[in-house]
Amino acid sequence: MNVVKLGIPKGSLEKATIELFAKSGWKIKLSSRNYFPEIDDPELSCSICRPQEMSRYIENGILDAGITGKDWIQENESDVVVVEDLIYSKVSRKPTRWVIAVPGDSDIKTLEDLEGKKISTELVGYTKRFFAEKNINVDIEFSWGATEAKVVSKLADAIVEVTETESTIRAHGLKIIYELMTSNTRFIANKQAWADPWKREKIENIAMLLQGALRAENIVGLKMNVPKEKLNAVIGMLPSMNAPTVAPLYQTQWFSVETVISEHEVRDLVPGLLKAGAEGIVEYALNKVL
Repeated sequence: MNVVKLGIPKGSLEKATIELFAKSGWKIKLSSRNYFPEIDDPELSCSICRPQEMSRYIENGILDAGITGKDWIQENESDVVVVEDLIYSKVSRKPTRWVIAVPGDSDIKTLEDLEGKKISTELVGYTKRFFAEKNINVDIEFSWGATEAKVVSKLADAIVEVTETESTIRAHGLKIIYELMTSNTRFIANKQAWADPWKREKIENIAMLLQGALRAENIVGLKMNVPKEKLNAVIGMLPSMNAPTVAPLYQTQWFSVETVISEHEVRDLVPGLLKAGAEGIVEYALNKVL
């Protein structure tokens, strides 16, 4: 049997990834004792690995496809196929930012002020290439974690760190002087696997359903019954992806109206719909929008 070897990112993206796959139609069952979770699809096998290493494993063919960040693809300079951008993360579902930060009272205000300084980061390769292109000589050392503390304790003059909300950076009394890049989550594939027709179709189907689940994140369905004489007024109030679905109710002068809208619109819309004559309004969650 053909099987696609799928990489699931360990760490902060792990829970969000498994939840996304569940919404997309695949149940992944983790085991605390191994790195090979079960999945309810005989055409897939799963491995857990750090997102920092994912693109290397996929480029080398150890895995056929997996989820990691754009930042780690660039850090490893991996030659892989980007199948789909998946804009999600553990907290905000927004792209993350890699920034250069220094102490709030530091005299360092520009990139040039970093000449001869020490920078601590986990993104070593990308940072080295960046400063080499700028012809700025810096001493870059790898950080195993708690990177903000390195500059607070004066083990480094600056850090290159990832942030979404800047809250941790501000909490340590640091200031951002430059943004290196933005990064988002990506579903990537090995080039040889992508060239295999069966594996490519399987990978493309996974990507399609993952993206469909993401589109459904902040969208809900809304159903209601509307009398004929109120139909035009109610439909005129309804936003929709294309147009509302309208169907006559059996042997009545009433219609069933159904639409898909943004979740945040519901609270303002429903009271108006009731006033306009709609009845039996039902809001329901969506798993996927394709």
